[in-house]
Amino acid sequence: MTNPLLFCFEPIADSSSEILILGSMPGRESLAAGQYYANRRNAFWKIMAELLGFDHDSSYDARLHELKTARIALWDVLRSCTRVGSLDAKIETNSITVNDFQSFFNTHNNIHAVFFNGAKAEATYRRYVLPTVGTVPVSYMRLPSTSPAHASLSYEQKLQAWRATFNSVDRNKPI
Repeated sequence: MTNPLLFCFEPIADSSSEILILGSMPGRESLAAGQYYANRRNAFWKIMAELLGFDHDSSYDARLHELKTARIALWDVLRSCTRVGSLDAKIETNSITVNDFQSFFNTHNNIHAVFFNGAKAEATYRRYVLPTVGTVPVSYMRLPSTSPAHASLSYEQKLQAWRATFNSVDRNKPI
């Protein structure tokens, strides 16, 4: 039996976006809900709420609004792939297609930092995307995955790493 081809969501971004946070591919719960980081055990929204000062239980639209207000864009490296379950390790390498980052960066030319939510997002971007985007003036930083599968770090350790990285970027509003 062949695994179904999965597709990512459209980017959450606007013309004022300065930071792009990239995951690899939404998990099963996120795809079913049609929302980034819908798995309640994933720490992404809790970390963002802590860093940006909003209620992580607010509506999805309200959370997206908070990201945009903070000039943060959200997307995934993979446009499509096949995978059993939600784990990045189960992505079938020969099925990978990546998003069109050259067009994205041309349209969102204020982005100056890309944060990878985990090692798979970074490795996939560096292998498949970086050689194709030319001389986009951005810095790249990997953060600990917010996934519940990444259990080697506590929530507090993940939060501390995310806060340090956000505070290291030249921004008008420290987090």
